[in-house]
Amino acid sequence: MDVKNLAPTLLDDSNAAFIAGGTSINASSRTSENVPVIARAGGCRVSADRRTITLLFGTAGARELLDGIRASRQIAVVFSQPSTHQTIQLKGADAAVVALQKRDIKLLEQQREAFVAEVCPLGYREPLVRALMWFDPDDITAVAFTPSEAFIQTPGPRAGEPFGGENHARPR
Repeated sequence: MDVKNLAPTLLDDSNAAFIAGGTSINASSRTSENVPVIARAGGCRVSADRRTITLLFGTAGARELLDGIRASRQIAVVFSQPSTHQTIQLKGADAAVVALQKRDIKLLEQQREAFVAEVCPLGYREPLVRALMWFDPDDITAVAFTPSEAFIQTPGPRAGEPFGGENHARPR
């Protein structure tokens, strides 16, 4: 039996919906030389039990990050809603490149549309946002990890405060 799966999940339903709802997603890791690497993810899939997060990247723009994940298995990800600056950070130590699921391309498209709807009212031009969030559907890589740490990173007095398990917190 996998002991890891007996630990309480760090995400409640509300936080799981938030991170998969068209937020800005940036992931980081490190190379074997301990050099930081970062890439923007286009989407996120949360497992039904909320214990596994799968990020979807355009492979061409994430090569250094993917190499860093393969070398270290470490990942830190921020999910931020531009209109409110509400932000969650998740960290994991078991990140790995995994196979895509059939629904992942559709998921990327849905989350891109949600992101466009989120940021265009803030004054950003739609063609610019679509270009930022465009990914070649034939060049997508998935990375899955188990969050081992979760933090509120919304600017304000609670920024940096851990949450999860018995202490679920809505990061506002």
